[in-house]
Amino acid sequence: MTKAKLNLLNFSLSGLKEYFVAHGQPGYRATQVIKWLHQEFVTDFDKMTNISKTLRAELIENFVTPDMNCSKELISKDGTVKWLFQVDVKNQIETVFIPEDGRGTLCLSSQAGCALACSFCATGMQGFSHNLSTAEIIGQLRYAKLRLKEIDPNKKITNVVMMGMGEPLLNLKNLLPALELMLDDNAYGLSKYRVTVSTSGIVPAMEKLRENSEASLAISLHAPNDILRNELVPINKKYNLKQLINCCSNYFKNQPKRKVTVEYIMISGVNDTTQHAKDLCKVLKSVNCKINLIPYNPIPDVDYKTSSNNAITKFRNILEQKKLQTTVRKTRGDDIDAACGQLAGNIKNRLKSKD
Repeated sequence: MTKAKLNLLNFSLSGLKEYFVAHGQPGYRATQVIKWLHQEFVTDFDKMTNISKTLRAELIENFVTPDMNCSKELISKDGTVKWLFQVDVKNQIETVFIPEDGRGTLCLSSQAGCALACSFCATGMQGFSHNLSTAEIIGQLRYAKLRLKEIDPNKKITNVVMMGMGEPLLNLKNLLPALELMLDDNAYGLSKYRVTVSTSGIVPAMEKLRENSEASLAISLHAPNDILRNELVPINKKYNLKQLINCCSNYFKNQPKRKVTVEYIMISGVNDTTQHAKDLCKVLKSVNCKINLIPYNPIPDVDYKTSSNNAITKFRNILEQKKLQTTVRKTRGDDIDAACGQLAGNIKNRLKSKD
């Protein structure tokens, strides 16, 4: 029986060092290989010229380095780019690049589908299929960096956010090595301030993330009380607001310059009143945070409507009066269903490709 080869892209630097040492290779070889894979984007082992022929032969025998299978690319009128990746016969995931003045944010997926069923999110409506591997998470970043060089060399990825399809902290095992690669100077070398993991509030996994990664944290809050949050974000029934806020209050306890990002979808008549804003101020009084108000982006078969500009302005003003740093997210890529809450893998029938 032929031995199954390992996907080398599933390894972080520390993981590959451990593997090499266990198989009689010096640990520094892992650094060389990681640089070839994630800085030079070389996947042909024979072209890794500073590695011995013996090790190259072992790599060829034991490993593969498959690229992501991009089935569709869409480019918005505002420059946002969305890629649709085929991860298996039945499932697709989406990755979005959002260009802005002086920065470029890449939104990565962590799961095919999502089990949390947030009422405003297209991904949640399609249900959960499976966790992405480390290779599939980091592979989105590798593909985007290479493709953006072809689309427009001036477009650079400066920030990565785990805010695409899925709940990242329900895939912590595969997420952590990917985060390590993003932050590692031998791989992508991104700042801990520019790699953000967004969670709906899986409190025990938040504690594990804090212990094992320096990435920044964002929470999908969306409501200032348990009754409303139970409706919008059902995981709140398991990990309620008190538990979530306590975790957030302590998350960067010894790092006063770091703030938790609070994401708050603005849905007309649901969570956008002045009373909701006042209640939110009370909920967040113990958290060193910055608040990102996100105008709701419509999805099919959901009756929610976007808050008016007037309602959003009033809401923001109340937060700012309480000295809470608040911004309103500019909607980007909604013409290609790439805006917040709109990502869903099974979308071929309603997208127009640029290819």
